Amino acid sequence: MNLYIRLFIITTIFLLIDFYAFQAVKKLTSHKLIWFLYWGSSLAVLLNANYVMLNFSRFEGPTISTLNASGWLLMLYIPKIAIIFVLFGEDLIRVVFSIWNFIYDRYFGASTGADFIPERRKMISKLALGLATIPFVSIIYGVIKGKYNFKVHTHEIFFDDLPEEFDGFQITQISDVHSGSFDNADKISYAMDLINEQQSDMVFFTGDLVNNRASEMLPWIKHFKSIKAKYGKFSILGNHDYGDYITWHNPQDKIDNLNELHDIHKQIGFDLLLNENRKIEKGDRHFSLVGVENWGVRFKQKGDLEKAMTGVDSTDFKILLSHDPSHWTEEVKGWKSKIDLTLSGHTHGMQFGIEIPGFKWSPVQFMYKHWAGLFEEAGRYLYVNRGFGFHAFPGRVGIWPEITVIKLRRK
Repeated sequence: MNLYIRLFIITTIFLLIDFYAFQAVKKLTSHKLIWFLYWGSSLAVLLNANYVMLNFSRFEGPTISTLNASGWLLMLYIPKIAIIFVLFGEDLIRVVFSIWNFIYDRYFGASTGADFIPERRKMISKLALGLATIPFVSIIYGVIKGKYNFKVHTHEIFFDDLPEEFDGFQITQISDVHSGSFDNADKISYAMDLINEQQSDMVFFTGDLVNNRASEMLPWIKHFKSIKAKYGKFSILGNHDYGDYITWHNPQDKIDNLNELHDIHKQIGFDLLLNENRKIEKGDRHFSLVGVENWGVRFKQKGDLEKAMTGVDSTDFKILLSHDPSHWTEEVKGWKSKIDLTLSGHTHGMQFGIEIPGFKWSPVQFMYKHWAGLFEEAGRYLYVNRGFGFHAFPGRVGIWPEITVIKLRRK
């Protein structure tokens, strides 16, 4: 379908949402300035979104302007959709009562006295607008503050096969940096300081350093290079790192981009594991660190666990870095030798949800069974990091950016 036709259809749908939600505003006020602000803000956001899409380059991919356009759309239209749900519910009741009145009057020749729904419209409009303020304020906070509201999640995990020398060994995990979305160097510096404050023995990064291009990471090299870890820093690739989501002028450009990204991992001091393993030694004991390329149910499957485990003794204590948690479900937890701990990311917790003590919810759970936090089956653990950065939507609501700290304990 032609781009102009698609944009016309999408814009028309948004304007219909505007028109329906406006009924609540119109019912509560006839002040022309408020009406002007309502329609003026909608038209400005829609015009900006159309401008961004018309100038979108499939060779460049999403930019900060693209992210901001999506943020404005969500900020205005999710609250309006909430209004519509309330108004539609009342309209549905109104229709039911009208049909009932018609039937009662026709067959019984008298009014039911139930024609009170129109009088409730003002109250319903207040309710709808009141409810709409919740997502509106939440999204504003998520865009302004939430996307850099870094949280440290700490865990102790006990293993019966952890070498005694590593009892109390502490690791820090970050994931899904998406450096092409960053717009605040001070906040990233703060996050680097927060990582170093944990004084972990080892730091892991579990994929998606960029959105599409290696060049996105260039302004942030000095920041990530500042991360310190006594026993080293190790990383893997995620699905975005391969450059699959934009068009390249020729195949060699895509290959060169990936090679440049490999080099950037070296520049920031991370040992990139490409279906490889390393022996991490302390005293006269060791554990095996294994890293695979991306493997996901709905994404690129370059991860080769068999190759990555080459030379690893079946009795070794093992930590696996694998970007997509679906890999754990489909292959890792049933692997022929026990992989004690798998560290993943990828889901971002959809950057939207609710987390309070004892309750955790996000729409992403309908796509991923394991989408955030610690999971265990038969002594094999999976930890899914909520993500360090953000992508597609320039904010986070309820699911904050995460720095994971795990202390390994021997039972």
